[in-house]
Amino acid sequence: DPLMRQIAYAMRFTGQATPAGPDGNVLHASTSAPGTAVTSRVDGDGLSGAIDAVPGDDATFTSEVTFTSETDFLETATITFGEGNTVHFSTVGSGYLGPSTDPARKHGTVMWRVDGGEGQFAGATGLITSNFFVDDALGVVDHHFGVLLIP
Repeated sequence: DPLMRQIAYAMRFTGQATPAGPDGNVLHASTSAPGTAVTSRVDGDGLSGAIDAVPGDDATFTSEVTFTSETDFLETATITFGEGNTVHFSTVGSGYLGPSTDPARKHGTVMWRVDGGEGQFAGATGLITSNFFVDDALGVVDHHFGVLLIP
């Protein structure tokens, strides 16, 4: 639809997950991210990259993660981009969280489908990918790339 506006974003959210539920298979995550400038450069030395904060307010993320196996999970979440501007989303398929070569943290990925939103994101659709780490104390570092379509 030519009347849809596209917003692409990349942000690094950091924060904490906490256990919830009697079975130990549910986590609640709460993270935040400043606005960012992402640089990816290819030259004679190969690939280099940086994520740098830019002035502005933080976005906030809250989610509920339910593990369906040792490494697979489902998630529902909300991001607030400024007061009253929220995006609600849920897992496409299953997310994955497993061991990494860094023994102090697990490495995971998940795809989300935008289910709706409020404010700027009323009627929004789109997809968001997440590539994240969880350390032994349930600290979270979560890299998002999203493409949102706004009516």
